[in-house]
Amino acid sequence: MFVLGITAMAPAPAAAQGFISPFIGFNFGGDSGCITATNCEDKDSNFGVSGGKLWALGGLEVDFGYARNFFGESETEDSETSVLTFMTNVVIGPKIGPVRPYILGGVGLIKSHVELTLGSVLDSSNNFGWDMGGGLMIMFGRHIGVRGDMRVFRTFDDVGLLGLELSDTKLTFYRATGGVVFGF
Repeated sequence: MFVLGITAMAPAPAAAQGFISPFIGFNFGGDSGCITATNCEDKDSNFGVSGGKLWALGGLEVDFGYARNFFGESETEDSETSVLTFMTNVVIGPKIGPVRPYILGGVGLIKSHVELTLGSVLDSSNNFGWDMGGGLMIMFGRHIGVRGDMRVFRTFDDVGLLGLELSDTKLTFYRATGGVVFGF
């Protein structure tokens, strides 16, 4: 009986839960086509997917996002702009029953693309950047849930290595998203 009591009080092994979370949302503020989140007529959507591992107090996440018409609608039909983000983040947030409030931050690639006309200048920039934000994840059982968050993205200013310029485009924006969470 004593051994059974000691065994019951021993901590359980820490088990990580993997997750994949497709999302949809919109960008605003900074250099995006929408100056504010509320007073914007051209809320062009972004979409992507996040995935990673979460333990009891936090975890790691990889986030991929894409936004068309990032800089806003143009008056010419053949104009196109976009921003692609690929970030690796550290997630900090305790699991409280089925709810997990969290903050996160990380670094990665922010790629902007501007094509003014079909026959003219094409500008594409790959920049190192960072993101940080927070949100809430609610699980309806072990394998399905919902998630919403807001993040700020920013390229590093004038990053150089051995005299070579690694970042030439300065870009800042916010992203608000909501999505489904698949746990495994």
